[in-house]
Amino acid sequence: MTTDDLPEAFHVTTDEQLRAVSNLTRHRIMAVLRFEPSTITQIAERVGLAKGSSSYHVRLLERAGLVKVVRTRKVRGVTERYYAMAARSIVLPDPGEGGPDVLMRHAVADLEASPADGERHVGMAHLRLTEEQFAELGARLEALANEYRALSDPSLPDASLVFALFHPAAVKQTEGEAK
Repeated sequence: MTTDDLPEAFHVTTDEQLRAVSNLTRHRIMAVLRFEPSTITQIAERVGLAKGSSSYHVRLLERAGLVKVVRTRKVRGVTERYYAMAARSIVLPDPGEGGPDVLMRHAVADLEASPADGERHVGMAHLRLTEEQFAELGARLEALANEYRALSDPSLPDASLVFALFHPAAVKQTEGEAK
């Protein structure tokens, strides 16, 4: 099975699925499987885990329906399983007011763990937009990410793109802070 054969989206709807994607190690395993099927050994090498730990995390992802076995082969009497994502993308439920945004937490953890001497492009912009401009910018960012996702080559080094477009919560001022 190639990534072309995958359903477009997997919607996380159960607590088991949410727990599975909420773990940073499993998030990194899914990143490995996003482009090509891999064995437990290959996953362990890419993520920097022991094979036993890698196997444990993959089993949890498989049980939650997020990854699946796409092919097997016999190697010296042992069946080697190749795992892949169950869909091209994973759609998380809205965290709700005050809830943790799992994807952003994983992105920040991955950024902090990335080599400090590597090339990075990190920035933040505060904008004032109409609702139409807000929607247009969101659509343009999504289209740009999809354009580069289509260009991705599994033989090249990993690169992560994270974007968040949101209306921040109003900051409540105390009486002493009010101007």
